[in-house]
Amino acid sequence: MTKSKTPLPKIKGTFSTKLIQEIGTGTTKRKVIQSFLYFAEEKDNGEVGLRVLNENNVPTGEEQIISKEELLESFTPEVELYTSTVFPAIQKLNKSLAKADRQRKEGNTFTAEMEYGKALNIDEENIRANFGIGLCYLDRNEAEKATDIFSRLIDLDAAFESEHKHLFNDFGISLRKNKMFDKAVNFYSRAVGLTNDDENLYFNIARCLYEKNDLKEALKNAEKCLEINPDSNPAKKLKNYLSKKISG
Repeated sequence: MTKSKTPLPKIKGTFSTKLIQEIGTGTTKRKVIQSFLYFAEEKDNGEVGLRVLNENNVPTGEEQIISKEELLESFTPEVELYTSTVFPAIQKLNKSLAKADRQRKEGNTFTAEMEYGKALNIDEENIRANFGIGLCYLDRNEAEKATDIFSRLIDLDAAFESEHKHLFNDFGISLRKNKMFDKAVNFYSRAVGLTNDDENLYFNIARCLYEKNDLKEALKNAEKCLEINPDSNPAKKLKNYLSKKISG
């Protein structure tokens, strides 16, 4: 009986790469070597997600996907840097986020805002912190501050990735409850542009349009929801209601 092989641990750590550029011309021509640091994490499918490290040594910005072979060929592992600097910095960021999330769920929005602020000082593009602080503003009906966060989030593709879906949903619902219908529609529409096979997005757009009394557009979106999922009972009810309302 042969023993099954123990799977190798997934790659996770800090890697560096160098970029050599030639600048100048003629006698002034010279080579410049630039070094870049990344946080790399292997996915379940064997591909590797790369995110650049910011000045606070935490991964930030959009994730770049490369093969494991490309990582091992073109990047150098920085084990000591990860252990001594990057890992503790990530832990510090996650600690602030966890505390902020807990305070927000308990209704302590000012304390939560302060903790999300600490996280944003470490990584200003952190999706969880941006959503969290935006939800604090919406919970306190601070529309102007929430609008600033909305403008920041809607430009970040990562805000609409599946790992942030629950935060995305909470934010969209809070926009609607605060009667910020146009922003809620823009928010959901942005997500539709990235993934157009989610019936819930169309249903949420339909609800917002209905609440701002744009019944015909609301009906169109309810129908789009049903095209994707004909069994959606909330969309069926909304479609029937809107059809009757429009026909008089």
